[in-house]
Amino acid sequence: MSALQAPRHPATYAQSPVVNALARDRDRTVVEMVGGTAWTGGDLLRRISQLHQALRAAGVGEGMRVALLSGNSIEVLLLHNALGFAGGCLVALHPMGSADDHLFAIEDGEVEVLIYDPRSFGDRAVELDGRHSFKAILSLGEGEVGNDLLAAADGFEEAELVPPVVSPDAITRLSYSGGTTGTPKAIPGSPRVSATALSIMLSDWEWPIEPRVLAVVPLSHAGGSLFAPTVIKNGSMVVMSHFDPGSVLKAIEDHRITCMMLVPTMIYALLDHPDFDSYDLSSLETVFYGASLMSPTRLKEAIERIGPVFFQFYGQAESPMTVTVMRRSEHDPNDLRRLASCGRPVPWLDVQLLDDANRPVPDGEPGEICVRGPLVMDGYLNREELNREVFADGWLHTGDVAVKDPDGFLRIVDRKKDMIVTGGFNVFPSEVENVIAEHPAVGQVAVFGTPDEKWGEAVTAAVVLRPGGSVDADHLISLVRTHKGPVQAPKRIEFLDALPQTAVGKLDKRALRSQFAQQ
Repeated sequence: MSALQAPRHPATYAQSPVVNALARDRDRTVVEMVGGTAWTGGDLLRRISQLHQALRAAGVGEGMRVALLSGNSIEVLLLHNALGFAGGCLVALHPMGSADDHLFAIEDGEVEVLIYDPRSFGDRAVELDGRHSFKAILSLGEGEVGNDLLAAADGFEEAELVPPVVSPDAITRLSYSGGTTGTPKAIPGSPRVSATALSIMLSDWEWPIEPRVLAVVPLSHAGGSLFAPTVIKNGSMVVMSHFDPGSVLKAIEDHRITCMMLVPTMIYALLDHPDFDSYDLSSLETVFYGASLMSPTRLKEAIERIGPVFFQFYGQAESPMTVTVMRRSEHDPNDLRRLASCGRPVPWLDVQLLDDANRPVPDGEPGEICVRGPLVMDGYLNREELNREVFADGWLHTGDVAVKDPDGFLRIVDRKKDMIVTGGFNVFPSEVENVIAEHPAVGQVAVFGTPDEKWGEAVTAAVVLRPGGSVDADHLISLVRTHKGPVQAPKRIEFLDALPQTAVGKLDKRALRSQFAQQ
């Protein structure tokens, strides 16, 4: 395309702001692994350029689907950016997923190239190689199958990074839903969506003046979204290979971390660590949390023990990261109903609570959270019938049911599909969970429905006690009956050592329903 023909306002991959920001910080340390090597902005730019050239030499071209299977490492951040400049489409395979999960994403996403870390996923790569025909397999180091991408990158000199010109709605990433409600769905990402998500994070999230970010959430998924705003804000990132509560507490103290992202189960694990009180966490200014509902009682505990540093974001892969936010100052530890909120919609989007006829519901009445705006995906890949349902009346129907208070705060009462119908009455599990979680012996709780001949569904609770905690089932049932009435009182309570989780760290109620439906 000639200069006269070139579009005046081309859409580019989200990696462009990252490399532009790194160019300002060539001599400053930007990212390091805990116990590993530190990288300056110049180091990162040079390696992104080398990897970009190595990918192109390996045949990766514009629009090609490339699967990445790796735990947290600097290479993941580098590859996200190098692949963008090569024009490829990233299909991130969750490091905690099963072989069948990975194979489904590879086949459904029509993946042509697999990149893997041989230190952790060598055997998995061999298995996938035997079950799928790839055009190329690239390893991050010497591996049993494929060619060493890192060694190939060493053969290139740093060159200018020129982003490809693409449509704003080009598919540049495929993310797969967790599959807790059925077959995983491919959710396309695009320059439009990623640019909007980054703009919202920069403008509506509360960042420390000097971001020193600890990355413990998988960088191949939500954790990686912190890298761009961190470097744009002249911050730095410390990467941990995996989540371990004690190691996280130590890293916060050692690196004087000011900012991090956690899912609720991680916060619970930190609070329950036996040595929690021996670490200095005073450097923390912001803890971003989201991905699933958090117990208001445990959030109150976290605020009291760590400080008023918690910032909630609510979104989903279909409208990524930020549909609503609840700022640090809006977390009132004396108001459990406020702590049960997911905040208020960001100004970039239209957000409504709609009934089954797609009509707005009055304040205080439950309705499905529905979203319109530039953050919303175009639709699931190759799922036209589902898309018609999900985008009824032009709104993205999230499946989350919430109520709005007079101040505009939304409180999610549950997933629409998780609602229990017992004896003809509707019961939202989170309402029951919040009551049970108030008991001091309870660490975690999940409420769900199980088949029952008399009631249709019986309200059932799975409870994990805190270390040393003790309470019997009858007491918890009585507690719910007193606070919520007999309809919402569980018919059955099971005490477990741990609650099942999906690969992305969310509570897996589907697994609980399946387990206890058989008993």
